[in-house]
Amino acid sequence: MRLEPVQLVNNDSDKALQVYLLGSVEFEDALALQRLLAFQTAGDAGSSALILCEHPPLITVGRQGSREHILFDPEELQIRRWPIRWVNRGGGCLLHLPGQLAIYPILALDQMELGVEAYLEKLQAVLASLLADFSIPCVSRAGQAGLWVGNRMIASLGVAVRDWVAYFGAALNVNPDLNLFRLIRTGQPGDGPMTSVERERRGPLRQPLVRERFIEHFAFQFAFGRTSLFFHHPFLERRAASDTVAVRS
Repeated sequence: MRLEPVQLVNNDSDKALQVYLLGSVEFEDALALQRLLAFQTAGDAGSSALILCEHPPLITVGRQGSREHILFDPEELQIRRWPIRWVNRGGGCLLHLPGQLAIYPILALDQMELGVEAYLEKLQAVLASLLADFSIPCVSRAGQAGLWVGNRMIASLGVAVRDWVAYFGAALNVNPDLNLFRLIRTGQPGDGPMTSVERERRGPLRQPLVRERFIEHFAFQFAFGRTSLFFHHPFLERRAASDTVAVRS
């Protein structure tokens, strides 16, 4: 069944959101861009941004994660050349793969009169509304940031906050290779491996439609009346050129 876009508009709001649809981006580049946008937002609390991208394979470990949650043998990780990156976001271990949507909102929480817990609840509500569009029922768990279908996590949440500006955000499995998630513990003991939108929907799904729906629900939940779409950011171009020079030297 083809799903038509749902129009969710806050006509009474003049708040603007800059959305960056960046395709596949190295994790370190995406993190550097988040920090730049967070610095800019701290200086101009009226600005807000949302980065949507994918990452080449790697594992990130948040504040609630540990090496014990990574069940891959060190030799296999070395063969696969998968880096492990320890980060200051909330949440535990997360395997990033193509087919997973990385979601990084950069928002001034104090200007929105939101605490961290209330912000996470709103972000979870955005993802739950998105999944409902595809007839996927999900649940949240008290004290755990994320969404589950049965005992399998489908979306992981974890944020960092500096000077009341939030970054990091969430990761939603759209259609990655699920076999690889069997060796990453993302929930409680006894939980199954992560699932995906495509698996729960029992059919293929276009990633652009998922991104479109997410932007609509995000803008509605956080009362953005206007959104501007960008498909690149000059910072990434400068960073890529700098890396090239470093390699040549």
